[in-house]
Amino acid sequence: MLKISNLTKTYSNGVKALDDVSLEIGLGMFGLLGPNGAGKSTLMRTIATLQDADHGDITFGGLNVCESPTALRRQLGYLPQEFGLYPRISAYDLLNHLAVLKGISHKAQRKEQVAALLEQTNLYDVRKRAVSGFSGGMKQRFGIAQALLGDPKLVIVDEPTAGLDPEERNRFHNMLSEIGENIVVVLSTHIVEDVRDLCTKMAILGDGRILLKGHPQELVKRLEGCVWSKTMPKERIPHYRDQHTVLSTQLLAGKVQVRLLATDCPEDGFNLEAPSLEDVYFEALSRLEAAKVAL
Repeated sequence: MLKISNLTKTYSNGVKALDDVSLEIGLGMFGLLGPNGAGKSTLMRTIATLQDADHGDITFGGLNVCESPTALRRQLGYLPQEFGLYPRISAYDLLNHLAVLKGISHKAQRKEQVAALLEQTNLYDVRKRAVSGFSGGMKQRFGIAQALLGDPKLVIVDEPTAGLDPEERNRFHNMLSEIGENIVVVLSTHIVEDVRDLCTKMAILGDGRILLKGHPQELVKRLEGCVWSKTMPKERIPHYRDQHTVLSTQLLAGKVQVRLLATDCPEDGFNLEAPSLEDVYFEALSRLEAAKVAL
């Protein structure tokens, strides 16, 4: 169990990146969903012991992470949003080098684990190729391979599918699902589909605060009977923004399809829609913006 209690972080420029964040994360895939600038990477880096929080505590399996960061690192696999690679080294040699740095000193054991991870991430056939020649998806799969060195009990992946094509994204999803069966995996992303497809529990982060948390299906169920859509000229949109919470707009054949939140049909021509996790996400962010305007 990963437990985060009242975590707060303010940078020297005055930006409050985390504001009293508390979460409990058990085995399996946990999705942390939020827009760019919400504080997701700050939270991931703090959990990974790469920076200190101003206030709050983090424990993992009874271990106080803030007091014993080195002990957590022995159990941690981390794939940051951006990670550096030695470009002219082969995938096998680089992963072997990283295994040495991670403390896997027994040569035969290291060789076996490196080969197994390259096989698991579908990179074994290209193990002799320089990492500089890898596609974006292959580099991300290599990133997961290095994160899994040493059989970690906690894996953190930060925006892992950003920029991947659909095929690579599906391959990456399958790999993460397999990894998350027996350990704690925290997936940080701004892509709603990643959380919908992979995670049994989730939280939405905005302006450094937890806006919503729970099971994705249960959060979606809260909006049943409240999501309405209508196609209209874009000039009409401000009217509905004044009267309702507009969840999203999409341009279709010169007009705009509006999805909004209302307990009853707003007016003739609106259709009741089945809610989606995207609606949940936009509703949480709309509440955050409304609260900021009220201040």
